[in-house]
This record gives sequence, structure tokens and C-alpha cells, in this order.
Amino acid sequence: MKEKIITKKILKWYDLNKRSLPWRKEVFLKRKQYYVLISEFMLQQTQVATVIPFFKRFIKDLPSIKSLAKVNEKKLLKLWEGLGYYSRARNLKKTAQIIIENFDGKLPNNFEDLIKLPGIGNYTANAILAIAFNKPYIPLDGNIERVLKRYLYLKKDKEILKDNLVKKKIIFGTTLRSSDYAQALMELGALICKPSNPICCQCPIKKNCKSYKKKDFILTKNFKKNKDKYFILKVYKKNQRYLLIKNTKFNFLKNLSIFPMKELSNPKNFNENLNFKMSNMNMNIKIQYSKDNQKFPLSYWMDKKKLNSYMLPSLTKKVVQYLEKN
Repeated sequence: MKEKIITKKILKWYDLNKRSLPWRKEVFLKRKQYYVLISEFMLQQTQVATVIPFFKRFIKDLPSIKSLAKVNEKKLLKLWEGLGYYSRARNLKKTAQIIIENFDGKLPNNFEDLIKLPGIGNYTANAILAIAFNKPYIPLDGNIERVLKRYLYLKKDKEILKDNLVKKKIIFGTTLRSSDYAQALMELGALICKPSNPICCQCPIKKNCKSYKKKDFILTKNFKKNKDKYFILKVYKKNQRYLLIKNTKFNFLKNLSIFPMKELSNPKNFNENLNFKMSNMNMNIKIQYSKDNQKFPLSYWMDKKKLNSYMLPSLTKKVVQYLEKN
């Protein structure tokens, strides 16, 4: 009974307070499913505010599964440029091709088929089933996990393990409006139950929230320490142009344009010029200027004046900005 009351309160709050997001537009079913697929891939490790303009541009250029499956990689990565984690874009295209070939162009509506698609894990599969197909799934993203931890006052290491959170989410109950409910829970975490300074006065379920009763909103986290890595980055410059190479060496930024780099293992007295965080890696970069005529395969000279016309990852752009300032 308590779960039904929670569900009603959260949905009522959502109906009055939900954000107007481009992937929430009222469109026919197949288009909605495509919107959910694209937005969920983009929202992996990226905030909503950042995704909105990318989503609009992507949908305008690639309005359907068919157009996504056929797009060439250069255009695809240009549309994705600035979002980072480019493997998401490549997996998205592979998924579209499989959907065209094996599912008659229709997004699968069951967990077993979805989980086999490139780039789709447990969370994304659950989100697609709930939002696109109105099935009774609650995807545990960071926002929903936060609401759950605070509502039940989960603090201990064992309590905040993923497996335990999956069991505990039953407290949220179910509803015939599964699509809206999944989004409502995410919205509640994003807008009200924020990581710091939650706006409890506006929360629809504060009455039974254990953290609210205890006035303790601090969250216990399982911290993943970023791994320190060290790189020498070589700069070759000629007539206001920089030499870039296609990255076939490192697993990060695969097949994208970077400066020639080599990794060092635990160097001493390493004075980096730049620090760049990527996924779970903390990149310490020392820049060396070079004048030798070493030839690199898959290389080209980039005109710094036409920087925006190239498809470049954020790391490369940051290096160029540093070089121009120094």
C-alpha cells in the first residue's frame, strides 16, 4: 500500500514539474523508440544539459534507424564531436545495423535481445524497456540510486552495493505508467534529491524519507580511484600547422586524430604541462617540441586557423589551445 502512495506522489510531482526535453516530444511510437535509443546512448556518462544540443543536431541529420545504419563514420563522429567516449557512437551505429538486419528495423522490446546489442548494458536495456516500451522496469542511474539511498538511509558499504540497490528498488512500487515513472524517478534525483543541498521542501516523498527525518543527507560512495598515467606528447609544427596522427596505438580515442604520444611507466620527477581526465584515467602529459623529420603513418598537417573544420577529440583541442597560449 505504501508503495502505491509513493508512486502516485512521484507521478503527480512529475506531471507538474518535468523538464521539456527534446527526446520527450510527443511523436509516433517508432520515432519515440528511436529518440530513446539515441538519448540513452548520449546520456551515458554525460549530463542532460550537455546532451540537448547534440541530440537535436543528431536527430536533424540522422532522423531514423535506417539513416543511422548507413551514415559514414566521418560524419557520425563529427556529429558526436564534443560528447567524448566515441566508442558510444560506433556502438550506436553497429546497433542500428543489427536492428535493420535482424529485427526488421524495429528496436527489440525484450531484455534478452537488447542486452546483446553493442553498447547496451543492464542499465540502458532497463531504461529502453521502461521509457520506450512502458514496461515495469526501473533503471538504476545515479539519480535514482541517490533517491533510493536517501529514502532508505543506506549508508553501509554492503547496503550501497549495486546488487542490494537492485533488490531495494522494489520500495518504489509499480504503475501502468512505467515510462513516465522511470523518468519521474530520474527527474526527482536530478532536480530535487541533488548530490549536495537537496531541495527537501519540494520533495513529494519527504514525509517517509529516513534521511530527511535524520537530517543527514551525506551519501556514502564506492570510490573508484583514477589511475595515473604518464605520456610524452611530441609537437611538430610547420607553417602554422601541427602534425596529427590517427591513433591506432592506444585503446582510448581509437582511430581519432591525436598528437604523436608515447606512454611512460612510473617516471620520476615528471613535470607535466597538461593534465587531462578521461574515464577512469588521469593523464599527465609532458610536451616536447621536435624538429626532426620522422615520418608517421596515417598522419597529416592540421591548419590551426581551421581548427573547427576538423573532427578532433577534446584532448587534441585542449593541447592546441595550450600550445597557442604558450
